[in-house]
Amino acid sequence: MPATHNDAVLVVQLVRWGTEMGLVEATGALFASDFDPAAASANDSSVSKMLTFGETVATLVKHGVLNKELVDDLWWAPGAWAQVGPAALRERERLGEPRLYENFEAHAAQAG
Repeated sequence: MPATHNDAVLVVQLVRWGTEMGLVEATGALFASDFDPAAASANDSSVSKMLTFGETVATLVKHGVLNKELVDDLWWAPGAWAQVGPAALRERERLGEPRLYENFEAHAAQAG
């Protein structure tokens, strides 16, 4: 099913939210040449912002509230998950919660 006007409105709201939370700066930090995904912590501000944003977007897609194809055209979920996924997996293990960030991980795998 093609994206709708409602999908576009929601995407614009998500972009605005991302801007307000500092996602542009966080993305810059996550893709900087000196960022090490293997050493990153979920408590790092940039990692936390991306995990929160990614889980939110992926959850909306999972529940059919937001068009997957539109999201995949606008956002490189596999690349983002590659940078923050190792920290998310360590946090899952630390907390003993296998569902933590599971929608972001699943969306990134399907988009890749």
